[in-house]
Amino acid sequence: MNDWWNKKKSKTRKSRKNKGDYTKIDFFFDILFWIPEILIFPIRLLFWSLRGVFRWVMDAF
Repeated sequence: MNDWWNKKKSKTRKSRKNKGDYTKIDFFFDILFWIPEILIFPIRLLFWSLRGVFRWVMDAF
């Protein structure tokens, strides 16, 4: 009975220990997903701004 309890306790300790860690792999994937967004956002912002200004000028005439 004691061996069973020790095995169970060690398993729960391992799962609890590794549950909330932010690993290097998580960081790598976060960077990997953010790079396209950081590169595309200024272009998209410029496009929508110019489109809005163009429409505003065309409505004035």
